[in-house]
Amino acid sequence: MRKRVTGKKAVALVMASLMIASMAGCGSSGSESSGSGNTSVKEDGSIDTSKHEVINMLVLGNKPTNGRLEAMLDKLNPILTEKVNAELEFTYIEWTDWQTQYNLKLLSGDSSLDLICTATDWLYGWENTKKGAFLPLSEDMLKTYAPKTWEQVSADGDWDICKYNDEIYFIPEAHYTQYTNHGMFYRGDWAKEAGLENGKITKFEDLTTYFQYIKDNKEDVIPWDIAGKNQTGGILGGYITSKKEYTAFNCASVGIYTDFWGVMQDDPTTVMSPYVEDDSLYDAAELMKEWNDMGVWRKDVLNFDGDTREEFYAGTTGADQHHAQTYYSTIVPNMEKKQPGSDPQFYYWGEENQNVQHPLKEHGACAISANSTHPERALMVYDLLRNDEECYRLLNYGIEGEDYIVTEDGKLGRPDGFDSSTDALDSNFWMGRNDDLELQDESWWDGTDDLISSLDKIGYDYPFENLIVDTTAIEAKQAALANVLAKYIPQLAYGQVDDPKATVDQMREELKAAGYDDVKAAIQKDLDAFVEENGTPDFTRGE
Repeated sequence: MRKRVTGKKAVALVMASLMIASMAGCGSSGSESSGSGNTSVKEDGSIDTSKHEVINMLVLGNKPTNGRLEAMLDKLNPILTEKVNAELEFTYIEWTDWQTQYNLKLLSGDSSLDLICTATDWLYGWENTKKGAFLPLSEDMLKTYAPKTWEQVSADGDWDICKYNDEIYFIPEAHYTQYTNHGMFYRGDWAKEAGLENGKITKFEDLTTYFQYIKDNKEDVIPWDIAGKNQTGGILGGYITSKKEYTAFNCASVGIYTDFWGVMQDDPTTVMSPYVEDDSLYDAAELMKEWNDMGVWRKDVLNFDGDTREEFYAGTTGADQHHAQTYYSTIVPNMEKKQPGSDPQFYYWGEENQNVQHPLKEHGACAISANSTHPERALMVYDLLRNDEECYRLLNYGIEGEDYIVTEDGKLGRPDGFDSSTDALDSNFWMGRNDDLELQDESWWDGTDDLISSLDKIGYDYPFENLIVDTTAIEAKQAALANVLAKYIPQLAYGQVDDPKATVDQMREELKAAGYDDVKAAIQKDLDAFVEENGTPDFTRGE
């Protein structure tokens, strides 16, 4: 199986990059290249950038209001103008109702969009590809307008996982070390007070103990305050992953529920959904009911969309939920400053049964909008943002001396008085981070490398990178399934039902009536073809 690439690349990869670069140069010399008319290759091999273009980058995240983004662009855009006669602007899809708004924006036909942040495991990459949201990227186009990116991805051997119908649709953020497996952040000091050994949560049942202790002993603290309006599935999927060796497909989401279809690892060639076919959902729903009755979250959890991260920092909630990178890069540094002695910890889904997946290479990726009026220039801008040190540092870190400093030992530091909660740049460039240009953040948890190493040792490679389900004939039934899930899952996820088992059974009956078996059969057909071509999926653990 293809292994994740971390850190600096070996000499062999560098040599491969140089060979590709020389081949690309030979192939394009003296020839015309297709272009929009505003960006094209001239007879002498140079690129015509005589017309100034504005490149609009769609990103996910709350638009910063502190002025730092605008200050950064004031520095970055003159550089982009000088190098490729273009400037950059941002369109933000904010976290409130992002699952809906992101897809609506992509499929709106908006011709102002150029660079699109996407992903295949959480941001509907393949689904939107099949709907025509993204522009296919030819090899000639990539070699001509994003040559450094072409070389890097080629050297890592990752273009094949970005193809649909033999055409490239994504540029993967595969040259960046990260872990994005989700879990729960909690306070180790309170976990010790709750009687948990070494202040550690190692299974879901420990969370119950932790939450009950907070409820009984910490006045005015919500055990786990969660914005249920934006996280409608709660942690049902996390529970299933932690109790069963289940692996979800990234290619067949049902509405916003990306973990609905997959396989059990002991039967990796049979499509199933634990939401319909496994007892683990009963257990998860019962636990959520117990937590709701305990008062783990606020009564209006399904209508709440507040900033629970800041509550965690303020000590008014006992837990927060996100992934490993957020833990070691953000949670620990902030909690050590704002809640000294709190000993922030991370319990990740799959920890108790070691069901952990290595990072997906398209967890962050860049696509070009199918409606872009200047895709070639967009690629030129992207190539600079990803590979030019000056542009990279501005986009990711801001203005040196104001937003960041470089320490004497070459690490990323912050100016005196800097508070990431209020002063962060928040450009959210999740589509092209690059280990070769990254500065190691001095504030990151000093156990980061050990955590990544431990996850490397127990994790497995996602075995379905090239499985893309043909949903053409089942789209209507997929939509019907999504409607049923939207009716029941938020209620089950937050214990808002009187009888969890009966509610699960009712949901399953309605899923069956909506076409579950027909959709399953269609996906199974595609999985069978995938297995015939690629062999039985491999879940071997380790680096």
